[in-house]
Amino acid sequence: MNHLVPSGDDAWHLPNHAHLVVYEPADGRGLLTIYDCGATPGPPKAQLLGTLETVAADAATEPTPTGRVVSLREAATLERIGEDRYRIA
Repeated sequence: MNHLVPSGDDAWHLPNHAHLVVYEPADGRGLLTIYDCGATPGPPKAQLLGTLETVAADAATEPTPTGRVVSLREAATLERIGEDRYRIA
């Protein structure tokens, strides 16, 4: 399921206030669940298998027992940088 707006090859637009729940298991293959906003209820915009390597946008990151939550404070781009590897620029 990926309902994100494309912004190039292997890149998608993330809106201001996007909310990502990043599951980081010990085996290294994670899950990224992306919501339009953390304050608004609704289904996720996308779920992607993989890891979030870096966040180069203004964001708040909170650790959780199973990974982390990233709340963007500006519009950004989610980029695929390898097989099952992503970054936010």
